[in-house]
Amino acid sequence: MSKVQWLAILGLAGLVAATPPARAQSRPYVAYVYPAGGQQGATFEIKAAGQDLNGVNDVIVSGSGVTAKFVECCFPLDGNVSRLLSRQLDELKRSRAKAASKKKTQKEAASSAAPGNDPATTEMMAKIEKLLYEDVRFPVCAAFRGVAFIEVTIASNAPPGERELRLVTWRGGVSNPMVFHVGQVPEHSRQPMRTAPRQILGREALALRNRPASEAEERIHIPCTVNGQIASGEVNSYRFTARKGQRLVITTQARQLIPYIADGVPGWFQPVLVLYDTNGKEVAYDDDYRFKPDPVILYEVPKDGEYVFEIHDAIYRGRNDFVYRITIGEQPFVTSIFPLGARAGEPVALKMKGWNLDGAEIAPPARDAAAGVHQVVANRKGFVSNPVPFALDTLPESLEKEANNTPARAQKVTLPLIINGRIDKADDWDVFQFSGKAGDTVVAEVHARRLDSPMDSEIKLTDATGRLLAFSDDREDLGAGVNTHHADSYFMAKLPADGTYYVHIGDTGRKGGAEYGYRLRISAPRPDFALRVVPSSASVRGKGDTSLNIFAVRKDGFAGDIKLDLKNPPAGFTSIPSLLTRTQAMGRIRFKTNLAATNDPVNLSIAGSARTGETVIVREAVPAEDRMQAFLWRHLVPAQDLKVLVFDPKYTPPPSLRRVPPELTPAQLAKAEAVVAAAEAKGRKFTKSQVDGLARQIKALYEKGLLTDGFYGDRIAELGHAR
Repeated sequence: MSKVQWLAILGLAGLVAATPPARAQSRPYVAYVYPAGGQQGATFEIKAAGQDLNGVNDVIVSGSGVTAKFVECCFPLDGNVSRLLSRQLDELKRSRAKAASKKKTQKEAASSAAPGNDPATTEMMAKIEKLLYEDVRFPVCAAFRGVAFIEVTIASNAPPGERELRLVTWRGGVSNPMVFHVGQVPEHSRQPMRTAPRQILGREALALRNRPASEAEERIHIPCTVNGQIASGEVNSYRFTARKGQRLVITTQARQLIPYIADGVPGWFQPVLVLYDTNGKEVAYDDDYRFKPDPVILYEVPKDGEYVFEIHDAIYRGRNDFVYRITIGEQPFVTSIFPLGARAGEPVALKMKGWNLDGAEIAPPARDAAAGVHQVVANRKGFVSNPVPFALDTLPESLEKEANNTPARAQKVTLPLIINGRIDKADDWDVFQFSGKAGDTVVAEVHARRLDSPMDSEIKLTDATGRLLAFSDDREDLGAGVNTHHADSYFMAKLPADGTYYVHIGDTGRKGGAEYGYRLRISAPRPDFALRVVPSSASVRGKGDTSLNIFAVRKDGFAGDIKLDLKNPPAGFTSIPSLLTRTQAMGRIRFKTNLAATNDPVNLSIAGSARTGETVIVREAVPAEDRMQAFLWRHLVPAQDLKVLVFDPKYTPPPSLRRVPPELTPAQLAKAEAVVAAAEAKGRKFTKSQVDGLARQIKALYEKGLLTDGFYGDRIAELGHAR
């Protein structure tokens, strides 16, 4: 092949395989990880797709018992580089086939290093095949342009539940967190999807995945967690054997894994779950579990036999980030607890309802737990249930007492108070009576939907004559994270006169039941605030400074200034005085470092302090990611940690693989002379810069273990004679 043809193959503007352009790197972004979890005691590979992944050198997972190791990255290849690698792969395959066809001696047959069959060749072929397989020039979403492969090891005693997984680059810092689960039952994972190509209007079918027939339905053994990705128009099916009397719980994690999907309407994967019996008859269906998009099926098996469950998107969308985890078995599952909270530091007897809870125990948060929302689980023979939220507060608490559904039968209470109650049946109302004075300000606030209750509350305030003084249905809470229906109610009202007043609470849909629990606070205003810091990670140039966004969620009319500072910062970090004035809902906090670099990301904490009356309130900012739902609505999705990396801008990471290029052989030189002479006879001339550029590309490919000595030598020899 001539030098001109090599110029066409490689392209002066082409980039070396698996090496995006060198530039100032932005914060790395991860769009999805697959699979998004694994079983205790397992070691396996996961695939993470994202943007700005050049220079990934580490993976961090929150909590204990899980370690992760970065393996390699794949990026879209330049078309000419792709053809070069394809030719190298073809040569390797021909060499292997030729070696296999030769009659081998007994000694050769016993040798693992027979021509074309040595481990190094096998590894090189696998690398090239992976690069070519992952090479999609125009992905359906720009967030899939880079793919990182990660080896995860989960200890056998790793605590089960949700973690956060992040990628780290040497300069861009720490990525956004992705949900990663530690499971307790065996896992089954479908083959990872290739990156979906961009869809063209009117020709969408060209971008649909051609699913292998072997993947149409897969057999599993329960209990089990299945992992998969839904492609556009795809349905995944799983066949299993069940016995009569089994109380199966089939839970789905999809939106819980990725709260908001870029460029997607309604903004998240909307899975549908269908269960079929031994005759293929549909016996159960769910597309939402109460108000949550992830479906749950609770099914008692009527007879022995084979059953099938299917999952697909509600409107048959799909692509790589439509990731799911479905767990099926007789695991414990909590459908409701009561009460939904308690006073911090005081004992509470928790009652729970659900499936497979015989002998299960559920414990409230520790006695020294701070006020706030905590997660509790039921434990049955070492297997834990789905987590459910439980709130702690500092006000006095009481239980609702029936019957109290009219003002005449109202439950008398003394303020301030938090009442734990339930809307026990359809069209039920609970009414509470208190005494007030003219000019007093009273706040009534409901926590129900924010504590996973299906209740969509409404509350009203009336006086002794029944006159309506205040009413509330929904109230937006910017601190509610991924919640898209702000169904909890709130009002703050000034009492017109001394007398008796009533707070009424009910469900807007006139529904009710054991799971329709609520916490109703009735008190004077408690001015307060909460903080969110966005994003949940940052990179700082050595001995430099940076800033992060701070959002203030003001409560009960709080309108004071908030001073921002680092809380107990690690050595080398100091904050620059920052202030959120009383008129600001958002501001920025700056901090600096005198460190040249940090080997690993460090955790920072940001706190805000403010004065209300004679009291100073201090609140720690919750790290969060600013996410958009369906092109318009924005949500602050909480994260566990605020990760910061300090980098040295002069640092250059060493190559991941150092291979010393071989000396050229006489045969290669002779071959090159003939190729170049033929090109020159046709009047083809090449500049020194063209030749040098191509030589650098070929050398880099060789150093990454993607070219053989012979292939490399032939190409370099041609370039040497073209100078």
